Amino acid sequence: MTTDLNNDVSARLEAAKKDYAALLEKNLKLDLTRGKPSARQLDLANDLLGLPGDHGFRAADGTDCRNYGGGQGLPELRAIFAELLQVPASQLLAQGNSSLELMHDSVVHSLLGVLPGAERRWADEERIAFLCPVPGYDRHFDLCQRFGIEMIPVALTADGPDMAEVERLVSEDAGIKGIWCVPKYSNPDGTTYSDETVRRLAAMTTAAPDFRIFWDNAYAVHHLTDEEVQVADILSACAQAGNPDRVFVFGSTSKVTLAGAGVAFFGSSEANVKWLLGHSGKRSIGPDKINHLRHVLFLRDADGVRAHMRKHREIIQPKFDVVQRVFGKQLDGLATWSQPKGGYFVTLNVPDGCAKDVVAKAKEAGIALTPAGSTHPYKDDPADSVIRIAPTFPDMAELEQAIDGVATCVRLVGYEKLTRNG
Repeated sequence: MTTDLNNDVSARLEAAKKDYAALLEKNLKLDLTRGKPSARQLDLANDLLGLPGDHGFRAADGTDCRNYGGGQGLPELRAIFAELLQVPASQLLAQGNSSLELMHDSVVHSLLGVLPGAERRWADEERIAFLCPVPGYDRHFDLCQRFGIEMIPVALTADGPDMAEVERLVSEDAGIKGIWCVPKYSNPDGTTYSDETVRRLAAMTTAAPDFRIFWDNAYAVHHLTDEEVQVADILSACAQAGNPDRVFVFGSTSKVTLAGAGVAFFGSSEANVKWLLGHSGKRSIGPDKINHLRHVLFLRDADGVRAHMRKHREIIQPKFDVVQRVFGKQLDGLATWSQPKGGYFVTLNVPDGCAKDVVAKAKEAGIALTPAGSTHPYKDDPADSVIRIAPTFPDMAELEQAIDGVATCVRLVGYEKLTRNG
């Protein structure tokens, strides 16, 4: 560094040290670890707790929702979310409260049963691998690790996964059985896959005949701006490309209604739906149709979902604005961060080699962050630079303190590194 620049960095480091000392004195206890809805957001769906009430317990076709059966889920609920998840209602399952549970079961049933188009069970293969766009969702990676599935990272670009690399890998390696995708407002970058990426995923040649795209459309209706970004219809694209069984579509109402008492969805080809129902029928005699019914009564239709999500946006958009404002004021030129148009996260990219130290400094100051490395397979971010910020859960006053504190930690660690390297 030149003398002037060195002096400027030294001055900024001293200011950061003072700000960090003041931060420690506040004895904060703040949590930015998970993308949870706030209590205000959950309050939006409180009317669910009184349903079905006087509306009764019968579905539109007269089915008694209190009883067993109906493994595919309530038809009228599937009709509401068919449009939003881009899956025909006849090929959509409405199940329990967790889409992660459906992803887990899809992996387990692939291990222990034979997928449509497969030659054998995954458990009988010598090796199983999944492609993992990074940065990505830690629970996807944890699921792979739980079952000994090898994870191969591929870069996530502004258009989605690096398709040249994805196409090369899946065409050469029959052990690659799947790819994790959060196609819209991805966790944690906020990336939405381009139409071209969707087309290439659907049409690419794979060495494994039973290759599956795990299409986790968790943020399908979670907009933060007036531009309600759309992603291309992957199920139709796969069918048109001659690969109708290639994709598993997942979604849920976890961040739409009540996070712990929502409804999860699985959509796919007729063959895949029959396959999953055949296996799930051995572990359950049917989902909670009363919960399905209360969701139908509360949401009414797809437009009702959209109207409800606009209420969510009114609560959380100002929180994302806080992140952009504080980072813009304190970290310009030192770090970069995503500016998502939807979803639940902001990705903070700090100087290489600094993420773990920033998280540790934040912890000392009473600010809990998702562990550095969580956005990568095996918790290993080679550059040690990515931190996931989850601004939705705290109230505005707490969030302002937390984001200001995180920025202080980034300044402290970043300028210390620049000083050492100067």
